[in-house]
Amino acid sequence: MSGAQFDIAGIGNAIVDVVARTDDHFLTRRDMRKGGMALIDAIEAIELYSAMPPGQESSGGSVANTCAVAAMLGARVAYLGKVAADQLGGVFGHDITAAGVHFPTEPLAEGAPTARCLILVTPDGQRTMNTFLGAAVAFGEDDVDTDLIAASAVTYLEGYLFDPPAAQAAFRLAARAAHAAGRQVALSLSDPFCVDRHRHAFRALVREEVDILFANEAEVTSLYEVNSFDEAIAAARHDVKLAALTRSEAGSVIVAGNEMVQAKAAPAHVVDTTGAGDAYAAGFLVAHTRGLDLAECGRIASAAAADVVGQLGARPAPGLAARIGLSGQAPR
Repeated sequence: MSGAQFDIAGIGNAIVDVVARTDDHFLTRRDMRKGGMALIDAIEAIELYSAMPPGQESSGGSVANTCAVAAMLGARVAYLGKVAADQLGGVFGHDITAAGVHFPTEPLAEGAPTARCLILVTPDGQRTMNTFLGAAVAFGEDDVDTDLIAASAVTYLEGYLFDPPAAQAAFRLAARAAHAAGRQVALSLSDPFCVDRHRHAFRALVREEVDILFANEAEVTSLYEVNSFDEAIAAARHDVKLAALTRSEAGSVIVAGNEMVQAKAAPAHVVDTTGAGDAYAAGFLVAHTRGLDLAECGRIASAAAADVVGQLGARPAPGLAARIGLSGQAPR
């Protein structure tokens, strides 16, 4: 995809991730649903942060993770997301910039503090997320850099940010700017609960604005209110030009028009499932923007996901491109 300044521009919840190892008893004592994501308020965030074991802190949020991994793979990447003008906002900005991602969004001067996600990883590799959204949900149309979007081959939207009406308007504005420039728009459905809350709006967005859809089996069957994965595949094929639909250890199914590719899951030693879907999307989008075929997009995506689950946190160790067999640079 030549002629673009950036290969990928992401828009999502700008969150500082705090990842710590713990045990099942810690979750049980706090009535947490293992493997789930719960929204918490500022007081709960402070209490849990104080109680949980020490963890590693980094810029996070689903699409921010995808952008950071894509930059590791050699893509030219930008990210738009709202943080506050506070200490954690500084941590986010410094970290994502250090990862090689252009981050031009102005911080929120007044109001809620920077968002944070407290991620508890149990010995089986499952991650339980407790998220305080804070300043992230203040993202709106004024934060959409339409020139940057027009200069990006693919704009990637995060379903987790879809709750606030201002963010939904921002998504529509970004999609219009991308399509006016002849670019593509990708969307991650993020979570079945996001889909359940906004099914009608999501379906309209997918049908009217989205070229590339990322979803897991639970998300896409919820979106179309069908019982089988095959029915969901057929519906997605009708609505979007390209869909990458994941099924955990069963791999993924990629459909584009009449073409369908089944990509096997890459072998993995699971330490922490945090960021698996984000890394999958990164690998897929990097391969796609380099013009690789669907089978190779699926292979690279699966390999990136398998790599990230083999260590703690959502960011792979240096050398990811070599480990997953991705060489060369995107066409300029």
